[in-house]
Amino acid sequence: MKPATAAKKLGVYLPATPASFQEGVVTRAELNELQANPPQWLSELRRNGPHPRPVVAAKLGVSIAGLARGGVTEALTTEQIEALKQERPEWLEKERATQAEVRKEAVRIKQQKQEKEQRAAERD
Repeated sequence: MKPATAAKKLGVYLPATPASFQEGVVTRAELNELQANPPQWLSELRRNGPHPRPVVAAKLGVSIAGLARGGVTEALTTEQIEALKQERPEWLEKERATQAEVRKEAVRIKQQKQEKEQRAAERD
């Protein structure tokens, strides 16, 4: 697979990986080995970053779109993410609230669907 795909599956920012990783092709067996026994560079990237946007968004509790609305377009290190958590900028609080509402709505819709299916099953 392409290095970009492998980096995505490993949850790391491709430009921060070693040149040998970026320039090569990663087989499924190599990917499995990297996941099972991560080398030092991979462990370090996962621990300290820089992290790709999906990881940054998850660590901050917001959506990727919320990051963009907040002006975060670059990969962030763990230290930068922790600093944002401490600063609690207005955009971050707003996006966290939005994300919480989205999750609540998803749960409500799922419950509503299950209730509807139960009623249909009871009628049959």
